Amino acid sequence: MTFTIATTLDDALAAMAAGARPVAGGSDLVVAARHGKAPLPGSIVAIDRLGDLAQITGTADGVRIGALATHATLMRHPLIVDSYPGLADASALVGSPATRNVGTLGGNVMNSSPAMDTGAPLLALGASVELRSVTGTRIVPLGELWTGPGRNVAAADELCTAVLIPAPATARGTASSSAYVRLEYRRAMEIAVVGAGASITVAADGTVESIAIALTAVAPTIISVTGLDAFVGKPLDVAALAAVGAIASEQASPISDLRASDSYRRHCVGVMARRAAEAAARRAGGELIAIPVNRAFGIGAAR
Repeated sequence: MTFTIATTLDDALAAMAAGARPVAGGSDLVVAARHGKAPLPGSIVAIDRLGDLAQITGTADGVRIGALATHATLMRHPLIVDSYPGLADASALVGSPATRNVGTLGGNVMNSSPAMDTGAPLLALGASVELRSVTGTRIVPLGELWTGPGRNVAAADELCTAVLIPAPATARGTASSSAYVRLEYRRAMEIAVVGAGASITVAADGTVESIAIALTAVAPTIISVTGLDAFVGKPLDVAALAAVGAIASEQASPISDLRASDSYRRHCVGVMARRAAEAAARRAGGELIAIPVNRAFGIGAAR
């Protein structure tokens, strides 16, 4: 095995062009190797010293989150908590405190697990990733990035350098917010059984201007729920929330495994979608709901 420590982005891209695999926190890479799921690569380039890739910057178009931003940072960062609380909810639920302090957003996204927590809120928020190589840069919407469990469209020499999220709707008389919730059996080191992220914009009269929901761990990739335009222009009342949950359940295609049956996942993801939509709408309406929603709503294990 060869191991290189990159001190500049150009160093990292050159190493990847020569066949090295990037590693920052290494939380997914090490776990996979220990469990025999994938051998350690023959060549590794450490990118954890590239401080510019850990920056979170507000832009005219939204926010640019460096790929090395950790979950511990995201769950507390004022810009994320205020404008993109669904991502903060998800980051607060990742692994354990130790994992959150070393695990990065870029690593989580590019690992491409359908059970990742950050994927659903990011997809609902319309996020994209910036991929760079020695030959250039391209922007890929998350809905086009993932192709299956552990698979994505990035070339072997492309490094995720940032996650880009568009600015929330700011039209006069509207307000936007987001939320993420998941089913929890325990409070730490849990892999999502099911989860849902929601992003909602509401008008001054409380009716829905736009709504997006994405689902975790119920398909080969994180998926967006379709057919939600029917709720636009209407209040998101109890009946509408129940309908949102039903639509999410219908569109899920879960599997059965040691953690849950397909039927249980299908039912629970509808419940999570309803709760995520409710929390996002309440936040958009001005209600303060603490990060993460799971704790504020009393969802999951007591401790």
